[in-house]
Amino acid sequence: QVQLVESGGGLVQPGGSLRLSCAASGSIFSIYTMGWYRQAPGKQRELVAHITSHTTTNYADSVKGRFTISRDNAKNTVYLQMNSLKPEDTAVYYCNAEIRPTPVSTIYIYWGQGTQVTVSS
Repeated sequence: QVQLVESGGGLVQPGGSLRLSCAASGSIFSIYTMGWYRQAPGKQRELVAHITSHTTTNYADSVKGRFTISRDNAKNTVYLQMNSLKPEDTAVYYCNAEIRPTPVSTIYIYWGQGTQVTVSS
């Protein structure tokens, strides 16, 4: 009943930029924290960045100064602007969100399907 749809991944050269988007749709009463995770082959999934409903942000040390997370509450969308990309940023990027589907629901964690980001010359 709730779906997160990601877009914006692709192939980019080192030093380049990409902007990822993730839009939530379906039964949504409230959205709380939204975030981005990534997983490279053979590695653990790790938090990249998250943003609260009050727009407080947090970033992994490896992306600080290069990535910016933002959200548009009117569109139920979270973004990840990625600049100065490095080969080690190559991974599948997943968005997630804390969502209360209805006023009488508890809060659930939802995940997007993932989008591939490849940084290579």
